[in-house]
Amino acid sequence: MRKMKNVSIILSALLASSFIATVSWGNNELMKMQKDPKQWVMWGGNYSGTRYSDLDQINKKNASELQVAWTMSTGVLRGHEGGPLIIGDTMYVHTPFPNKVFSINLADQTTNWMYEPQQDPSVIPIMCCDTVNRGLAYGDGKIFLQQADTTLVALDAKTGKKVWSVKNGASQKGEMGESATNAPLVVKNMVITGISGGEFGVRGHVTAYDIKTGKKIWRGYSTGPDEEMLIDPEKTTHMLKPVGKNSSLNSWKGDQWKIGGGTTWGWYTYDPDLNLIYYGSGNPSTWNPKQRPGDNRWSMAIWARDADTGVVKWVYQMTPHDEWDYDGVNEMILVDMKIKGKMRKALVHFDRNGFAYTMDRVTGELLVAEKFDPQVNWATHVDMKTGRPQVVAKYSTDQNGEDVDTQGVCPAALGSKDQQPATYSPRTGLFYVPTNHVCMNYEPFEVAYAAGQPYIGATLSMFPAPDSHGGLGNFIAWDADKGEIVWSLPERFSVWSGALATAGDVVFYGTLEGYLKAVDAKTGKELYRFKTPSGIIGNINTYMHNGKQYLAVLSGVGGWAGIGMAAGLEGDTEGLGAVGAYRKLTDYTQLGGTLTVFTIPN
Repeated sequence: MRKMKNVSIILSALLASSFIATVSWGNNELMKMQKDPKQWVMWGGNYSGTRYSDLDQINKKNASELQVAWTMSTGVLRGHEGGPLIIGDTMYVHTPFPNKVFSINLADQTTNWMYEPQQDPSVIPIMCCDTVNRGLAYGDGKIFLQQADTTLVALDAKTGKKVWSVKNGASQKGEMGESATNAPLVVKNMVITGISGGEFGVRGHVTAYDIKTGKKIWRGYSTGPDEEMLIDPEKTTHMLKPVGKNSSLNSWKGDQWKIGGGTTWGWYTYDPDLNLIYYGSGNPSTWNPKQRPGDNRWSMAIWARDADTGVVKWVYQMTPHDEWDYDGVNEMILVDMKIKGKMRKALVHFDRNGFAYTMDRVTGELLVAEKFDPQVNWATHVDMKTGRPQVVAKYSTDQNGEDVDTQGVCPAALGSKDQQPATYSPRTGLFYVPTNHVCMNYEPFEVAYAAGQPYIGATLSMFPAPDSHGGLGNFIAWDADKGEIVWSLPERFSVWSGALATAGDVVFYGTLEGYLKAVDAKTGKELYRFKTPSGIIGNINTYMHNGKQYLAVLSGVGGWAGIGMAAGLEGDTEGLGAVGAYRKLTDYTQLGGTLTVFTIPN
C-alpha cells in the first residue's frame, strides 16, 4: 500500500507541474507554421504525422513533366533516412554519422553554415542497423539534432552555433550501449526524444527537455516500476481497463526488465487538443524468447503520454512476448475519420508485425486490426476483446525452442513495414504505405548479457515472400476503416522511403534502386519516375519557394535493408539476416549521399 501511495504522490507532483504549459514557446509558433504548406517544419509535415501537403502546383496532370531543379552532395556514405526541413527561405539537411547539418539558402542553393559534431567513432559498432539519422526538429529559432552518441544538440538556426547540448544516454565502450537515430519533436517548450539500443539490452525511455536550457523536464521508461514508467496503475488503461499495479514488473522474470529493451527510436506525433504525445516502443531484449518468459510489458506497445508531465493515459501492447523482433516503433498517424459509421479521433499504425491498427486515440480503444500484407502467417488474427494476436504454433520460435530453426515466418524481423513512414490523403481518405514483402528463418540461442555488447541471441536468414510476386516489397493504398488493401504496386526490393501525398492527387515514394516515383492517388497508376544517384531510404518532402512547388529527397542506400552494401557485409545471415535477401541490390545502385530537388519547369 505504501508503494501505491508513493506512486500517487510522484504522479500528482508531475501533474502539478502543468505550469510548464503556461510558459510554452514552441506550440503556438509551430501550430501556425505546420499549417503553411510552403514550409515543411517537422518530420511528418504536421503534428499529426500525415505527411500530406495542400500544395497542388504539381498534380496528376503535369507530374510527368517533373525535372531535377538542383542537387547537393552530402559528402557522407551510408544510409540517408529522414528528410530535410524547410523553414522560410532556408532548407536544413542532415546526414548519417557523423551527423552533419547543412543550412541551405534556397535562393541560390549556397551553404549558410555547416555543423559537424565531434563524436567518438566507437558508437558506430553499437548502431544496430546502419549509422542512420532520421532528421531534425525546429523550434524557438533553433535546430535540434539527436546525435548518434545520444547527445541532443540545440543549434542557432541562423548561425549554426551550439546553444546547448545534453547527453540523453550512454554510448561509450563499457557503458550500456545506448545510441540514437530518431528525429526529435518540439512540443510546447519541450524537445521530445528517444533512445536506441534494444540489441544491447538498453532499457527504453522517452525524455522531454526544456527548449531553452536543455534541462530535463520528465522521463518515462518502457519497462520497470510504475513510478519510473510514469504509469498510474488505477488511471492508465490498456484495452480500456486500468493496467493495475506493477503491470510491467509482473510480466518479467526477476530483474530482466532492467535490460528489457522497449527502445524508442521511431517517430513521435502530438494531438494539441488532447495534449497527448504518441509513439511506439521496440523489441524486448534478448531476441531469444525462451530467456525472458512473460508478456515483457511494455515493449512492443503504442503509448499515449500527457505532454506536460509524461504520465501515461493509455498503452496498448501489439505483440506480447515478442518472438520475432517486430519492433512497435513505426509512426502513429492521427486522423479524424469515420470508423464503422461513427466519427472518431483515430490513430492509425502499420506495425512491423504485419497488422494495421486503427485505434481511438482518446481512449485507446482498438477499432480495427487487420493484415496489410496477405502473406503474414505468424498469427491468424488479433482477438478484438483481448487485443492479443493469435499465434500459429508452427511459426512460434518460443514453442519450437532454442537451437531450432523456425522456417518460413512471415514477415521477417524487419517487418511488413519498418520505420519508413506512410502518408494519408484527406482527399481520398486512404493511407499510402511503403512495405516489405519478406519472410525469414529464425533460430534463437542462449546468450549472456554484458554491458555494451550485443545481446541478440538469434540467427536469421531472409527471403522474398512465397507468392507469385517474387519481389521484396509493395507500395499499397490502405482503407483504415475497412482494414483492407485498395491497390498494391509490386516492387523488386522493399520500399524503404517515407511517402508523401499532396492536394494534386499525387503520391510520391522512393525505391531502393534509387527511383523517385509519382503515382495517381486514386488508382496507383505511375505518372513519373527518375533514377537518383543512389538507393532512396529517405522521406520525400515538399515546399514552395518564389511561387514554385518543389520536391526534395535524400538518396543514399543503407538502412537495415541496405546494410550489406553500407557496411560491406557478405554473409547471408549478417546484418541480422538482411544481407542474403538484398544481395542483388548491388546490381542496381551504389553508395553515396545526395539531395535531389525536383520541380515543374517554367
